[in-house]
Amino acid sequence: MKKVIVTGNAHPILMQTLTDKGFDVVYQPQISYEEIKNNGQGVSGLVLTTRIKVDKELIDALPQLEWIGRLGSGMELVDVDYARSKDILCASSPEGNRNAVAEHSLGLLLMQINKMNIAVQEVRQGIWLRDENRGTELLGKTVGIIGYGNTGSSFARLLQPFEVTVLAHDKYKTGFENDYIKEAALEQVCEEADIISFNVPLTAETHHFLNKELLVRLKKQPLIISACRGKVINTADLIEGLKNGQVRGACLDVLENEKLNTYTEFEKQQLAELLSFPGVIVTPHIAGYTHEAFLKMATVLLGKLGF
Repeated sequence: MKKVIVTGNAHPILMQTLTDKGFDVVYQPQISYEEIKNNGQGVSGLVLTTRIKVDKELIDALPQLEWIGRLGSGMELVDVDYARSKDILCASSPEGNRNAVAEHSLGLLLMQINKMNIAVQEVRQGIWLRDENRGTELLGKTVGIIGYGNTGSSFARLLQPFEVTVLAHDKYKTGFENDYIKEAALEQVCEEADIISFNVPLTAETHHFLNKELLVRLKKQPLIISACRGKVINTADLIEGLKNGQVRGACLDVLENEKLNTYTEFEKQQLAELLSFPGVIVTPHIAGYTHEAFLKMATVLLGKLGF
């Protein structure tokens, strides 16, 4: 019987469907790289989330591997080129959680510009301040979206009722402009955007996309949003940008290191400094993890794998 290892949290429909298709399903969300490597015989499928790196060494340790399935978006942990050179199917399911990420991004944005993150905590402490917590409307603002794939386009769709100007920049995609979406060069986004959302995969090219070089190009002290990958933003440079007024705030669902229990003293101090800015909101990588997305990511992946 062919074996499938599910290496992260997954909706039960995934395991049940694969079992019904005749697979021996091993559901081990905490399994390690070494455990997979040392038990590779008979493994025909791997299901991943954001933990296990599938490199050449691991692929070679799984001689019967036929497919790799990624729940959600982003294949940065998989050596896709090498896998495909061995006729291994690689599939992901960004369609499953793109709306969830878009909704979360919009929620963070509305919370930040209306100072809800501050006001709610103040009321809990018996503090009632109105003028100090006066909000800002989205109406009439310019929103830059860097990366116009599944999540970028979904975020743009949710913004439409707010009557904003959307400037979408995608280095590898054109022809998507319409009455509402304007294709834009990166320089135009930097010059005109009041808000900039990063919706790119993590690659060598996008690693530390937001850095000191990009920050000096920003003209309107924009609010930064990122619910893609933590390493897209250089945390140290973002903190400097907040200090010197190059950006007015940040809404982050991701961090460069999300394993807080592994933090060095420097990382602890850096996170504390980041969170000390009133205009910064950080959530624990939950944007694409809604109950609905949990199911949809599994069903989309099953469809792409032919199951």
